Amino acid sequence: MTDLFPPFEPDKETRPRRFNTVPLRLLIPNVVTLLSLCSGLTAIRFGFEGQLGDAIIAILVAAVLDGLDGRIARLLKGTSRFGAELDSLADFISFGVAPAVILYVFGLNNLKSIGWIVALLFASAAALRLARFNVMIDDPARPEWQKNFFVGIPAPAGALTGLLPAYVMELGFTPPPFFSVVEALYLLFIAYLMISRIPTYAGKTFGSRVPREWVVPFFVIAIAMVGLLVTYPFGFLASVTVLYLILIPFGVKKYRALEKAQKAEAAVG
Repeated sequence: MTDLFPPFEPDKETRPRRFNTVPLRLLIPNVVTLLSLCSGLTAIRFGFEGQLGDAIIAILVAAVLDGLDGRIARLLKGTSRFGAELDSLADFISFGVAPAVILYVFGLNNLKSIGWIVALLFASAAALRLARFNVMIDDPARPEWQKNFFVGIPAPAGALTGLLPAYVMELGFTPPPFFSVVEALYLLFIAYLMISRIPTYAGKTFGSRVPREWVVPFFVIAIAMVGLLVTYPFGFLASVTVLYLILIPFGVKKYRALEKAQKAEAAVG
């Protein structure tokens, strides 16, 4: 029994435990991710308080921060498995739970339990989309050109496109009695796009190289887009959402062409 309860010897010299320091470059991207999470949670608060416009802006801010954290991590060489997992959890809250809650509060609740089921399906689709992304990102056999495409629409795009009914309401549109049914069907369509195998263009290499003659027009277009977003936020978001959905078939066509070229090259080789 003496081995189970050794005597306490305060005078015995013990080796102090050492904690390894963490480089600041690893912390900065995670801080940005946490800010994105906080913005998504704040959107839920605004939704409960009836502030639809502020809730939409909060989700938009979360999407912007989500787009920055990965780029900052790669720029600082601060990518980590911890950061990837934290990013997925934050994305699920900001782009799965928050839009579902907001759309339920502003419209889907008119359908009672059916509306809540639709909100649950949307949030679940976002979770499945993120889980599949985490699995596919570790696939070493994935061709390089496929990294320019998402399988299904990503969670941030799903959230921003799913909020189209909210944009319409913020533009002063008076919803007819059947608007909740249309909203539910549209949200189910966006949920399907997230979990589908439809390839969508990721644009990860877009803008990495800009021809010299396009530098000035690029600045002008960027300033115009920011100006439109600030001046007409909901009209701009609605227009971009519709344009994004229209361009999906063109992304599929490009993907099929590259896939066909790869198969032809493999057959020749």
